[in-house]
Amino acid sequence: MLLSRQKLILAMISSFGGKLAATDFQKYLFLFTQLCEKEKSFDFVPYKFGCFSFQAMADKHKLTEKGFLKESNEWELADNSDLELSRLDRSAVEKLEKFSAKFKPIKGKKLIQHVYKSYPYYAINSEIASEHLTDEELAKVHEVKPVKRRALVFATIGYEGSSVETYINKLIQHDIRTLVDVRKNPISRKYGFSKNTLSSLLERLGIEYIHMPSLGIESAERQELHSQDDYDILFKRYEKDVLTRETQSLRSLYQLFQDKKRIAITCFEKSHCQCHRSRVANAIQELANNNIEIQHL
Repeated sequence: MLLSRQKLILAMISSFGGKLAATDFQKYLFLFTQLCEKEKSFDFVPYKFGCFSFQAMADKHKLTEKGFLKESNEWELADNSDLELSRLDRSAVEKLEKFSAKFKPIKGKKLIQHVYKSYPYYAINSEIASEHLTDEELAKVHEVKPVKRRALVFATIGYEGSSVETYINKLIQHDIRTLVDVRKNPISRKYGFSKNTLSSLLERLGIEYIHMPSLGIESAERQELHSQDDYDILFKRYEKDVLTRETQSLRSLYQLFQDKKRIAITCFEKSHCQCHRSRVANAIQELANNNIEIQHL
């Protein structure tokens, strides 16, 4: 059984003749999500050749394992993809037919130029932007590139309800250079947020990943949280039993902040009020004699 976004991948390739170059595929998929979807099937980050979806690449591996795509650097349908394609929603098929009719004539260099000019943010990390854009067009890319800032920032961020691409974009846009994972067990069923994968993806975009499990909370303690009062009781116990014991870990985190200048600590919960990272941040603020402002991204 395939997910709807995986079926979209197959249908996208099919609508363009059954085979697409890797760079072209990412650009077409990006444009389709931007122009044809209210709720986007994929999110993207600014990467080496422009807009890039790590989730799409993970889905490609799954589709290849299941025999729907051929083993290739390109995106090419295998012979047994027809059954899944026949199960696609008709409205999605019609959107793809209109989309492919419009964009089939635009590929390669012209496609890259079109995306870079229309969505300059996604060209900020491109290694080929200067080969495809005029000086005036490059200037627009530089205008939207997040400024490298000197001011110190200690931030917190949760990934609940977020794709890994949207999450990483927040880090990029706030010029976060080091991410400190304060989960006890950095494992997630959601793609991109387990330790090894998250570390690898961040490294590709120039963001350092550090894991500090000593500042985490045991998962068993998080099972019966139904109200804000439940969270507050847990975090008071956490401050008493963990933070008072882990003074060296807190000092190490504070020193890391002073060295790296712009860091964020991360855990799962979307709201910092329902996450122990807020208590870690408060402890760091105390170490800094309240001379820093905490940003909750």
